[in-house]
Amino acid sequence: MSETTTATAAPAAAPSAGSTGRGRSRGTVALNVARFALALFLAFSGTAKLIAHESAIESFDRMGWSHGAMYAVGGLETAGAIALLIPILSGVAAIAFCGLLAGASVVQLTLLDPPNAVMPALLIVVMVLIARNRQDRTVALVALVRRSA
Repeated sequence: MSETTTATAAPAAAPSAGSTGRGRSRGTVALNVARFALALFLAFSGTAKLIAHESAIESFDRMGWSHGAMYAVGGLETAGAIALLIPILSGVAAIAFCGLLAGASVVQLTLLDPPNAVMPALLIVVMVLIARNRQDRTVALVALVRRSA
């Protein structure tokens, strides 16, 4: 009788959402796939602005914004895409992208095509999930910065 009670009294601990190794949950794997896909998407979007692709120039001209603003947004998108791929920076990058995507959504609503404002808003939700999943890395980054300051 004591054998069955001992076996049921101490269940194995489930791996956490942010754990590494073989115990990764499907949610963590899905968020990592989303993180890599978004990094690719945002890198292409940022690069189009940095090389002054015709479509980027047209969009910024429609908004009445300068080419300097286009290069600034392109630089932020490209730097953020790279940061999403670096484990210790990925959480902070996701948080920063929430702000950038909120701005993109507002711009779509007010200056460009209101129906297209849905996409940046949906990407904010994914970025929040990524930031939450990478919270342990963000805490480690803050501790590293505090130690070196």
